[in-house]
Amino acid sequence: MHHGSLGQHIDRQKYRKVVGRFATGVAIVTTRVGDVDHAMTVNSFTSVSLEPLLVLFCAEKVSRFHAAVLQAGVWGVSVLPAGMEDASRFFAHRGRPLDGQLTPWPHRRGESGVALFEGAIATLEAATSAVHDGGDHSIIVGGVRSLHTPSNAPPLLYHNGRYGSL
Repeated sequence: MHHGSLGQHIDRQKYRKVVGRFATGVAIVTTRVGDVDHAMTVNSFTSVSLEPLLVLFCAEKVSRFHAAVLQAGVWGVSVLPAGMEDASRFFAHRGRPLDGQLTPWPHRRGESGVALFEGAIATLEAATSAVHDGGDHSIIVGGVRSLHTPSNAPPLLYHNGRYGSL
């Protein structure tokens, strides 16, 4: 059986609706190339392994962030609380100016130089250990270098194309 054709007849809108039923948290992934910060909202952040400590996120290959994070080799993850839906929406918007984009949100520099949001309920830094092909995205796996839990606020959730919280 030729597996390459599996799923070719499936409607993309129906696919989005079905996978959208999986409720996720929301995070902003950040990286830094030279003195330029890059940031992108993701709901594809996942813990992978305890030994060694590995996490992953998926980045669209055509995005500016994809090129930047591959060049930098290090990245930060800020898991968002319910009160940061504005940041989630902003960093999900394509093609925005990079200059000063982090200014509205308090942040600190992690050990690797990446921005980590002060309002986050969890932050971590990772160094890329593998990049896997994932169709129009790359699956970027990284070894965890730092961990923090700055806040105990309820998480921002994403389900059926809408934001919510617990």
